Amino acid sequence: MTDTQRFALALYADGTFQMIDWPTTRTLQTLYTEIGCQNVTAVDMTDDLTMWLDQDGKLNGSPVNVGATALSAAHRPPHRLYHGTAIITGRTDRNGDTLPLTLDQLSTLLTLHLSLCDAKIPGQRSKQ
Repeated sequence: MTDTQRFALALYADGTFQMIDWPTTRTLQTLYTEIGCQNVTAVDMTDDLTMWLDQDGKLNGSPVNVGATALSAAHRPPHRLYHGTAIITGRTDRNGDTLPLTLDQLSTLLTLHLSLCDAKIPGQRSKQ
C-alpha cells in the first residue's frame, strides 16, 4: 500500500472482512452501496475511528455482527449489539469529510478483529 491508497474496513455479519477503497468524493454513496442500505448511522468508536451501519439493520432483521460489536466494545463500553455490515473509517475532519483509515489504524483493527473473533485470514492455510 502506498500513501495515496485510501481504505476503510468492511466487517460482515458472517465474520468475514475486507478492505475497501475509500473515495475522496461520494463517500455517502459508497457507504450505502457497501452496507446495502438507504440510511446510515455513525458510531464514534474513538476520536479517530467511526463505525458506519445500516440505521434500520435491527428492524430489517439483519443478523448481529459479532465482530463489529466486539471491536466497538474493545474501544468503548458496550451498550448494544450491532447488526448487518459495518464499515470502519477514520474521523471526520473540519470540512465534514470522512477520512480513510491510516495504515496503523487498519493494522490495529485487523489484529483486534482476528483475535477477538478467532477469525481466520482469508486464504490462510491450515497446518497439517
